[in-house]
Parts: sequence; structure tokens; C-alpha cells
Amino acid sequence: MTNLYDRHRPTLERALDACARRHSWTAFPESPSSKIHGEEKPALGRARFEAMLGSDYPLHQPGEAGRTGAEVSPYTGEALGITYPKMAVDTLFGAIVDAMPAWRAASPETRIGICLEILDRCAGQLFENAHATMHTSGQSYIMAFAGSGANALDRGLEALAYAHKAMADVPASALWERQFGKGGAARLEKQYRLVPRGVGVVICCATFPLWNGYPALCANLATGNPVVFKPHPSAILPVAMVTGVCREVLAQAGFDPNLVSMVADTREEPATMALLQHPATAIVDFTGSPAFGQWIEQNCAGKLVYTETAGCNSVVIESTDNLEAMASAIAHSLCQASAQMCTSVQNIHIPANGISAAGRHVSFDEVAAAIVAAVDQHLANPQVLCGTLVDAGILQTIERYRECAGQYGRVLRDSAPLDYAEFPRARTASPLILEVTETARDLYRDEIFGPVSFIIKGDSIDDCLRDATTNARERGAITSHVYSVDEAFLAKAVSAYHDAGASVACNLVGMPINFAAAYSDFHVTGLNPAGNACLTDLAFVASRFRIVQSKRMV
Repeated sequence: MTNLYDRHRPTLERALDACARRHSWTAFPESPSSKIHGEEKPALGRARFEAMLGSDYPLHQPGEAGRTGAEVSPYTGEALGITYPKMAVDTLFGAIVDAMPAWRAASPETRIGICLEILDRCAGQLFENAHATMHTSGQSYIMAFAGSGANALDRGLEALAYAHKAMADVPASALWERQFGKGGAARLEKQYRLVPRGVGVVICCATFPLWNGYPALCANLATGNPVVFKPHPSAILPVAMVTGVCREVLAQAGFDPNLVSMVADTREEPATMALLQHPATAIVDFTGSPAFGQWIEQNCAGKLVYTETAGCNSVVIESTDNLEAMASAIAHSLCQASAQMCTSVQNIHIPANGISAAGRHVSFDEVAAAIVAAVDQHLANPQVLCGTLVDAGILQTIERYRECAGQYGRVLRDSAPLDYAEFPRARTASPLILEVTETARDLYRDEIFGPVSFIIKGDSIDDCLRDATTNARERGAITSHVYSVDEAFLAKAVSAYHDAGASVACNLVGMPINFAAAYSDFHVTGLNPAGNACLTDLAFVASRFRIVQSKRMV
């Protein structure tokens, strides 16, 4: 293969520039529109996805001990019928260890060039990945193309840019000279070598299987560490497709393809613990439930652990200059991906005495009604915005909280199935919205996965802010929002959220407030229980390698 680093260097340089200036830029197309891509690519992507159904996925790895996989489309209710290698973990790890020396010896530019080629080829399968994500994770087609495709690729490129920055900061050699006493100067030649940590296990989540997949892949592989993907049992296919591309590019570049592998499993026969506890595992990247993320943080001693989980994301409403626009922005978050995003809003705090909206007083009930009405408006075309529920258990969650309403408050908006003409068997649910007071804190303080949210009546705006920021500090938050036309209150709210280790957005309207922009937004702070790692900063990559040195007299 030609020099991949030189071929893709302009893309890397633009990513480095975007990270430095934090401006809006993307390397990958975010829209699947045929007006951009033509008619052929979307049709070909769908055909390629359909050709994979009911077959053995062609992933040939050492240690295969049968086949596994039990994915079911949340749109059709039918099994995909795709099987994947069931791996003997010790055998696979033996092959990975054998592959490591040549990769460790490769230059950072060589490794980065291969990662850039991998991202470029994965961009070439965005359409089939969109269908694969749609029929495993339950996202809408457009969300699957963007959020689990282009946006996730951008996060991977962002991590690669930071890996380049971290490694470029260490020179290969240096000449050092110093006078000691009355004797002659001591002159030393020093050599510095970057040493990778070891095997990186990447545990992907069900709803956005590649959101941490691409960043962890690039952060590990670029810094010299092999990668073992562990997809969620419900969403294996998107990860398998990326694994196949990685292995193909590595082999064509003259490296052992076992530097990237995948261990699939089912709920009945899980494989995660075998990977976490393997002595060769040195790095763990995890995206998923807060409970398991915290277990990994506490129990994987001696391993480098990066987690992104979730929290009770909040909105505090003090005042607004446009009630309708604010309500629409919040409602969009309650609907998008059926609130199965780590950035979905859950807790909406409004003072009992109401707010000021464009100079007039608006009661608590009026603000709540505006949000409910905005949800109903967004549900005019729900398949595009809401998608489906990734897991049938979410329906049970909705029912459980519906039953709690009478004890803790009341139902402002009930949940019901959504009608998708193309997919009559789709597993769906519209948002359930409950009104409660702060006496129900035990009910809303933890993340509820799925379309369940709370409009919380606080005694005062200060109580609302205190409750929201306390929950962020103690239970975690990834996104937080404040609406106010009072600059003094905004400053107070920003300070309170920052003190709680949470980022906050002020007065966002006219855009998806769930959106986290690669190269610009630092996604997850690492300062509250919603995760210990950020996508993406230098800390996400810099510890994946260490530095050893030698020196001699010259």
C-alpha cells in the first residue's frame, strides 16, 4: 500500500485545526440524502445489509469455537439470523500477543495512517451501517446514518488527532549537556521510546454501538495497543462491520489482522467478564449502564479504565424570551431516539410560582402544558425522530413509572405506541411525562433509560437549581440546560453546574439540544458519576502509552 499517512494527512491536519480552534467542521457526510450521494449508494447500502441477513458473518479469527448471535430487529420483530464467531478468549489473546511486537515497533505515523485509512473505508459503508444500526439499536435511519455513522466517525478522527498530538510531543532523541563541578561538561545523548500499555477491550453499548467504538479504536490502535471489540448482544452487526474493515486494512498494510478482533456473545452466554479479567487486558473502554460502569471502575484494579455512562440530565427554567421555542427544544430532546441517548433530558425543573416569558408571567401549569404540546407536535413524524425501543424491558419501565404517578404526582402526558406504516410490528413508545415535586427525589435522581421524564415543581428557582446541581454532583449528568433572560441568574447557574462537575448549555433553541459536536464539545467531564473519561481530550489518549528512555555519554 502507498504511504497512508501522506495520503490522509490533509484530513488529519484539518482535524487538528478544528480541535485547536473548536469550530464547526466535519470530515464525513451527515445526511443520507440521495441529493448528496445520488440514488445508487443508498440502494447499494440497503442491498448489502439485506445480503448479510440469515448468514454467517465472514469474520475469521483464531480461537473460533462455534457460532453465536441472537439479534432481533426492533422494527420488524424478526431475528436477523446472522451468526458470528464464538471465541475461545485465551486462544484469541494468544494470537493478539503474537501480533503486538511488530505493531509496537511501527512508527506513530504508520499507525496513524492505517487508522485514517480505516476511518475512510468505514465512511464508505455508512449506508449499510445505517441499516445495520437501525435494525439492531432501533435508531431511525437518519439518526443511524448521522449519530452512529458520521458523528461517531468524527469522534474517532478527533481521538486520532489527540493521539497524534500526545505522541508528537515526545521527541525521539535529544542531546543534553551540563557542567558538573570544575570538570568538563557532561554530554548525553538520550533516546525516548513510546511503549503501549497492552490489549484494549472496548465494550460498546446497545443504542449507539460505535459512539465510543471509533474513538477507543483510534486512541488505542494509534498508540500501539491492539483492540478487542465487545459489542452488546443486541447490536453486534455494526461492530462486526468495523472489525472486518480494520482487519482488512491491517492485513493489506502488512500487519497481523489480529490486532483488531471482536468477541460476540448473547445474554444467555456472556463473554464480558472473561475479557475484563484476562491478564493481558490492560485498557478498558466502556459505554453503557452507570451500574456496570461503576463496577468496572471499582473492580478492574491495575487496568486503565475509561467510562462513559449516563446521569439524570436536567433543565432549569427561570425565564425565557420565547416560550414556544424553548418548549420545542426541550420536547425534541424528550422524543429524539426515544430518550435512549446519554444526552437526553430527563428532569425539567420549574418553580411553583411560574416564570417570566417575553415579559409576561406564565404559570407552572402553562409552562408544563407548552412542553407537552410541543412533544405532541414533534410526534407528527415520529419514525424519523423517535425510532424504536432497543429493548422490550423499556416498556416495563414505562409501566412501572406510570403506576408511580398516583403516589408521587400525576401523569401530564401518557405514553402510547407509535404508528409506523412501514413497520407495523415496531417496538415503540411515545414520551411519558410525570409531574412531581422534590419530595419524589428518589424517583427521578437516577437515569431512567427510555422515554420517561419529569416536570418537577420546585418551591423556588433557587430550590430548582440546587436540586438539579446536587443530582448532577451525586448521581451524574452529561448534559444540563438553563433557560433564563437574567444574566445574573445565568452566571449563578453556570457556576453551580460547574461546581457540580457538570457542563451546561444556556438558552439553546432552534437546534437539537442533545447534540455534542466533535472537535468542539468536550463530551463528559469526568468530574461527576456519569463517567471518568472525556470525548475527547489529551487525557483520553495520553496514558495509553508510557515513555521509556535510554541515555549514554557522548
